[in-house]
Amino acid sequence: MTDPAERFIQYLTTLAERDRGALATLRHSLAFAPGAYPRAFPYVERFAGAAAHERDARRLALYAVAALFARHPKQQAQSFASAFGQLFRKRGSASIENRFVALLEADAENIFDYLRQAISLLAVDDMGLNYATLLKDLSVWMNPNRNPDPLRQRWARDFYRAAQDEEASPDPDAATDHANAA
Repeated sequence: MTDPAERFIQYLTTLAERDRGALATLRHSLAFAPGAYPRAFPYVERFAGAAAHERDARRLALYAVAALFARHPKQQAQSFASAFGQLFRKRGSASIENRFVALLEADAENIFDYLRQAISLLAVDDMGLNYATLLKDLSVWMNPNRNPDPLRQRWARDFYRAAQDEEASPDPDAATDHANAA
């Protein structure tokens, strides 16, 4: 049996291939808070589970990811933070890094707003990400009973590792060679 997050992303991928109207509806839900656009209910609610209340973090994360995926349905293996770090490395723009740091400071109530902007930037450069991982991460981040700090730290590591220019990477062997030469 596949992971529920993977199953949801597979469903969204199928919608992207076969039902452009559904994707347009989900894309339109970007203008609303996650879970607040009634026309998106038929596409997402079946994955939320019968026990999920309207402010359930996983339910909100499903709606957020469905809308973000509809905006830019490019699925790849890399995490969101890695993709955004690669965008920063590619563009060399301090505003990308500033947006990422602001996103890291976001709370459960406004993380979706920052992600909406970030996904739009990734879409311009046609850079994909792993939406199943994003769904799992948002399920934690949007939960007021969970501490998102370990997640923020992982995202920061992913971003800065991907942002680091490989040519400028410190070479541990070069440091040893320099020390031996002295």
